[in-house]
Amino acid sequence: MKFIRTAIPDVVIVEPVVHGDSRGYFVETFRADKLEAFLGYKIAFCQDNESKSSHGVLRGLHYQLAPAAQTKLVRVIQGSVLDVAVDIRVGSPTFGQHVAVELSGANKRQLLVPRGFAHGFVVLEDETIFAYKVDNYYSPENDRGIAFDDASLGIDWRIEASLLNLSAKDKTQPKLHETQALFTYGVNYYA
Repeated sequence: MKFIRTAIPDVVIVEPVVHGDSRGYFVETFRADKLEAFLGYKIAFCQDNESKSSHGVLRGLHYQLAPAAQTKLVRVIQGSVLDVAVDIRVGSPTFGQHVAVELSGANKRQLLVPRGFAHGFVVLEDETIFAYKVDNYYSPENDRGIAFDDASLGIDWRIEASLLNLSAKDKTQPKLHETQALFTYGVNYYA
């Protein structure tokens, strides 16, 4: 496995080694020991989730507040997405900045989105299957979001806004500057 720090160093691309031949392929999609050695801290994933979506579906930008904050390790099994992580740690030198990475069934890349980041993705191909691990359970009372189209974030979702398919919840999320419930840079949300 190869780990690549992005422009926001806490967000990490994971590139697994794919062993393939005429029969197909084999790939290790997760190794706790290698990931934790690279990060320097432990992650106890407790739940796996999967969604299937069609072209133009946008899910996000979502996060959960502490004590239910989540780290996510996301990947695409089939199809492709543009996956986005936004730094929402007040005081961070990269506050309000984002990382966008194309994840696909073909490239097998994964993205580690740590606590303190909002996460979202837009589906680039029909019949896309998206899977992710989380290290905390869903908590409705701690569930929050940020508007996907907040101009201050500068996210190019690569699909015209009028063609996007969003949930009612995601159509009404607040802009980043309207959001009071965020994280504080330097606080250890893994303790």
